[in-house]
Amino acid sequence: MTVEDTIFGKITRGDIPTEFLYEDDQCVAIRDIHPQAPTHVLIIPRKPIPRLVDSTADDQALLGHLLLVAGRVAQDLGVGDAFRLVINNGEGGGQTVFHLHLHILAGREMTEGQLTADLN
Repeated sequence: MTVEDTIFGKITRGDIPTEFLYEDDQCVAIRDIHPQAPTHVLIIPRKPIPRLVDSTADDQALLGHLLLVAGRVAQDLGVGDAFRLVINNGEGGGQTVFHLHLHILAGREMTEGQLTADLN
């Protein structure tokens, strides 16, 4: 399976109809279908990068853009003052969909020692 064939590749291309909370030419934001918190949103780049470690210097602007979008989406959802941003990298890091994505988690207490290993 290539990155373009993942569910996230299909979503970003519009092959799977999905409600976007945010959309631009570089990324989309959707609600997670298996939320781990009352607010659980995924920020998915349109560029198919399998894992964070697969990004290159050419992706620097895109990676920064994803962080800015995460902040904007969190603000728009009313959780901008308290949220966790997670990127899982590799199977051992809890990644199950090999298309880079960020998780915004909010709406419940997030403690420092708490792990969110069940995130995609």
